[in-house]
Amino acid sequence: MGLYDHILLPTDGSAGTERVIEHAGELARAHDATIHALYVIDATTFTGLPMETSWNGVRQVLESEGETALEEVERLFGDDVALETHTVEGTPSTEIVAFARENDVDLVVMGTHGRGGIDRLLLGSVAERVVRGSPVPVTTVPVSDTDLDPDESAEATENETAEASVDG
Repeated sequence: MGLYDHILLPTDGSAGTERVIEHAGELARAHDATIHALYVIDATTFTGLPMETSWNGVRQVLESEGETALEEVERLFGDDVALETHTVEGTPSTEIVAFARENDVDLVVMGTHGRGGIDRLLLGSVAERVVRGSPVPVTTVPVSDTDLDPDESAEATENETAEASVDG
């Protein structure tokens, strides 16, 4: 048994998550670990839709997004990493923490968009809630719609680590 045998990789399929997937893959290869890629169907993202919108239609869109996100993880790993994919429904931070608790996960590797100020206040941070609630260590990887240069990436990682240390 290694330090990390089971790594949880929550994904939402958003732009920039390839960095997170690659980081999790490097850890899995180094520790001969299994990756558990998790997509959470978050129905609350569609609460603003008109009442006549059918739940079945919304659910199909969300399930399709999840399948696409998990297929991207499979594509990037190929056959060189042990991979299991999972889809659950609920609030992302709650479901990620619950999955980590219930499935013998040793580490969570997830992206963070690094929002600050009013965006963070209004939107909250899934990564922050996972860091606070997780029973296992959480590694956050900065995600951006555009590529970060190495200096910005190192600074963002240091900031995330400092926030987790101070708040945790």
